[in-house]
Amino acid sequence: MRILLVLVLLLSAVCFSISMPSSAFGSAAKNLTERSQIDLWGYMNDNQVFQTDNGFAGTKLVSGASGSGHISRTQYADVFDGPSYDETTYTEDVEADYKPYTPPPTQSDLKNALCAKNYEVGSAFSESYSNIQSLIKDTNIYQDKNESVYQIGSYVEGTTKIGTMVRKNANTVPALTMGGTYIGNLNIHMEIETFTGNSSVLTLPCP
Repeated sequence: MRILLVLVLLLSAVCFSISMPSSAFGSAAKNLTERSQIDLWGYMNDNQVFQTDNGFAGTKLVSGASGSGHISRTQYADVFDGPSYDETTYTEDVEADYKPYTPPPTQSDLKNALCAKNYEVGSAFSESYSNIQSLIKDTNIYQDKNESVYQIGSYVEGTTKIGTMVRKNANTVPALTMGGTYIGNLNIHMEIETFTGNSSVLTLPCP
């Protein structure tokens, strides 16, 4: 049987926590929390990378999914960079069924896009929608010198792209890089919150 839906984490539920001593230099990115819930009929290709330090130090976690069908997924991640240790907590619940996906024959020129950056904290978030057949969107963003909060709730029939990066400064690795493309009928809810600012990020491109 030909299965196109490939889950990097091949468990219907994954929950674990990683803790390691924190290095004195170049450690993490940020303290952050990410929550998301998606329900998609169509095609998707996404990945998330969480890390707290460079190279073979700190904690690392990568997850992703690609293929066509119906997928229902809930994710929760918490990354903590403490003075003496780093910690990553991650939970994922997935239900997935393969089904072939055929894009609609009629293309739409409707588009919608947003990109928000906070150089004080070192965070960037972007969402874009194209080939929109239908879109209901609720986006809430709060940014100040100490934190960034990005909240989206969207129902879309079309193509959706979501991206985010959280990085303390130019000398550290990103605590979170995430990018996803979703084509079809998508219901998505996501919240990303990061704390404590450091304004030495020289370049912060939209994901």
